[in-house]
Amino acid sequence: MMMLDIDPTIDDAGSFDTVRYDLEVDTSLVGRPLQNLKDGDAFAVLNSHGDIAGSNSVEGLFYRDTRYLSKLELRVQGRKLLLLNSSNHDDKAALSVDLTNPEVDHDAETLPRETIFFERTKFLHHGVCYERLSVRNFSTTERRLTIDYTFHADFRDLFEVRGMKREMRGRESSKLVAPDKVEFHYGGLDDVERCTSIAFTPVPKNLESHRATLEVTIAPGEKTSIFVTVACEEGGPAVVLDFFRAYRESRRARRKQTRHIATVRSSSDLFNEVACRATSDVYMLTTSTRFGAYPYAGIPWFSTIFGRDGIFTAMFMLWMDPSIARGVLRTLAAMQAQQTDPNADAQPGKILHEIRHGEMANLGEVPFGRYYGSVDSTPLFVMLAGMYIDATGDLDTVSEIWPNILAALRWIDDHGDRDGDGYVEYQAESSGSLKNQGWKDSHDSVFHQDGTDAVGPIALCEVQGYVFAAKRSAARMAERLGHRQLATDLTRAAEDLRHRFEADFWDEELGTYALALDGKKRPCRVRSSNAGHALFTGIAAAERAKRVAATLLSKEGFSGWGIRTLAQGEARFNPMSYHNGSVWPHDNAAIAIGFARYNLKHEAARVFEGLLDAAKQQEMRRLPELFCGFIRRPGRGPTPYPVACSPQAWAASAVFGVLGACLGLEQAHSENEFRVRNPIMPAFLDEIVLRNVRLGSSQADFRMHRYGDDVSTNVLDRKGNAKILVVK
Repeated sequence: MMMLDIDPTIDDAGSFDTVRYDLEVDTSLVGRPLQNLKDGDAFAVLNSHGDIAGSNSVEGLFYRDTRYLSKLELRVQGRKLLLLNSSNHDDKAALSVDLTNPEVDHDAETLPRETIFFERTKFLHHGVCYERLSVRNFSTTERRLTIDYTFHADFRDLFEVRGMKREMRGRESSKLVAPDKVEFHYGGLDDVERCTSIAFTPVPKNLESHRATLEVTIAPGEKTSIFVTVACEEGGPAVVLDFFRAYRESRRARRKQTRHIATVRSSSDLFNEVACRATSDVYMLTTSTRFGAYPYAGIPWFSTIFGRDGIFTAMFMLWMDPSIARGVLRTLAAMQAQQTDPNADAQPGKILHEIRHGEMANLGEVPFGRYYGSVDSTPLFVMLAGMYIDATGDLDTVSEIWPNILAALRWIDDHGDRDGDGYVEYQAESSGSLKNQGWKDSHDSVFHQDGTDAVGPIALCEVQGYVFAAKRSAARMAERLGHRQLATDLTRAAEDLRHRFEADFWDEELGTYALALDGKKRPCRVRSSNAGHALFTGIAAAERAKRVAATLLSKEGFSGWGIRTLAQGEARFNPMSYHNGSVWPHDNAAIAIGFARYNLKHEAARVFEGLLDAAKQQEMRRLPELFCGFIRRPGRGPTPYPVACSPQAWAASAVFGVLGACLGLEQAHSENEFRVRNPIMPAFLDEIVLRNVRLGSSQADFRMHRYGDDVSTNVLDRKGNAKILVVK
């Protein structure tokens, strides 16, 4: 994930040396409660009142990487309302905000406090933000209320909102187009016309370019409503529906997303809350594309397609909902690089890092229009394809993308292996490239034991594991497709890589695998969480897996909330950094899956317990993108990272990745078997019920109960002819 720190001396991307930052922009996502909505390519960041406070904050209504609404504030009798409650609906389709009035003296009349009840309902649907303000009079006399909305659209690119300053911008204008409608227009330097259209029902008493004033008279006990629509229009008008029709369509679409997924219910109310929130977040972030479902990475900075994030999310969700993996595979196959473009770090066969649609990306002011600067997305793509067919047997989809899989394998062996040594390496292609191109892509995340930078080309520890798993996966797919010689060659190549990896990356003194090899093949002798991904992929030698786990779970590696990205005591350790000492849920999930692969189930359960305890401390029981890596202290939760995305797809899905690993749940389509392999349940769970777990045309419901360290498994229901095995 690419991150830009709002500090002119720090550039985690390692590339924007000439960019200036506006330090008056408040990009922190902690310290004040924020609410999020998302639908398709639109998302909103709102304060707890449902307002958008103004341009010097992260709040706003965004569409295709542009902020279409930078201010929307509600006032009644000129006063801000008192907040009673603010919450997202369970299915994340809408935000409900309950408000009431303060005491107000108006026109020689006193409106007593808490006399009028206001309910704000907001949701997004097809690029339009819908709002209903329900007003109910609980006083014993008729009340006449003046309701004001103030608003503005600044059309700032998302990277501007993050703090990047630009020398030039396009043309802004606004106009009243009807007694109930205002439009803001922006003619971008990229020749794209963008428009924000704001409409009110009923017709306001007074409408100006930045303010609407409505008057309502309400009898005792009476209820009335005001409706506001904000349409984001790019290249043509948006379709604006009646509020209630749009709400029904939005809810129907959300229910359709989750109709066939597996469900989880447990004896722990806390875990049920965490799992419910995680499910809701994953499907809020998941967007329907013409190739299938794709989980956008996170709100607010990464609400778009990211290759690596989408792949990990699909892996963690595979046992619950394989349709996400199918959508990710088909989408990334369609966006696979076809030619060499140094400015985009693209070579034929390479899988996408991220795609952006805003003005700055269109103009090349940031290199992320369609950007391929990740060294790991390509082997991860092949690895996911293998996992998908193993779990589903969907040969049609794999046959469809088989040419893309072959192209990815060619990239791994040719462009990926820059010096022909059998390892996949990276090095920045241009001045706009990310300096580091693994998942830890901060500029300072790869270094030697003495703290000096590693000079490329750099071969990361975990990337070699992904390549190993990709070739093993591709061999299995090739066998199923009848390409037996290719399957043999790929299997041999994977085994050769495994042996060389052990020789070159293992560090006996550290008791773990080195972070990376630099351009001179010198190991970066640093204890990092990267080594845990060697267990995730299966490249690690069995006799060394337990030592890696011990290093990761040592007091230097494990904060009490999770495994740190970098062990305490290493040269660049900083628990407040993005990648050098923080804790990432997705990273921990991958490592826990790796522990389970090597039958280190108690170690996996320990990670699970840490993450659940962290989620317990979070607002709405939601795991954020990351949090700081300070040691766990009694009576205190984990320290938030100030600009961490929340929700974040691979953080939310991590809950299900770790759960599946601890339960030992396997779907082996080729053998037509559900397997529960040596299950363990952490101490916070006594019983768990999984329903609608699918294997081809079969499905099964399971109940698992913990008796100390033992877990019993009962099949509650089964449809189809799949076998069910409990393996010790």
